[in-house]
Amino acid sequence: MIYNLDKINEMADGDEEFIKSVITVFLEEVPQDLAELEKELGLKNYDSVYKLAHKIKPNVDLLGMEQSRAIALQIETLGKKVENTSEIDRLVPMLKKDVDQVIAELKNDFSL
Repeated sequence: MIYNLDKINEMADGDEEFIKSVITVFLEEVPQDLAELEKELGLKNYDSVYKLAHKIKPNVDLLGMEQSRAIALQIETLGKKVENTSEIDRLVPMLKKDVDQVIAELKNDFSL
């Protein structure tokens, strides 16, 4: 498991519906944001790449996905400065792989 719910559990204070709603929002938004990130990367629109990585970062952080958060931060930083674009090309598939794995785990763990 590459996610943990410590932050969400702390915020939820035992409210299972809150936890499930946060996870549902993650499952709805993050795959869309990632698809858009890949599209914008293909178009070499690094301003959008930066903005989308910035949007994804707190969502993966909330789920305790430290590696994914670090990757999103790197993509965000490189995209903002439009530097080392080949590194962005390398990092985006890594982020997608991590997020896809967590999506599968969340759907399984929460029967969604």
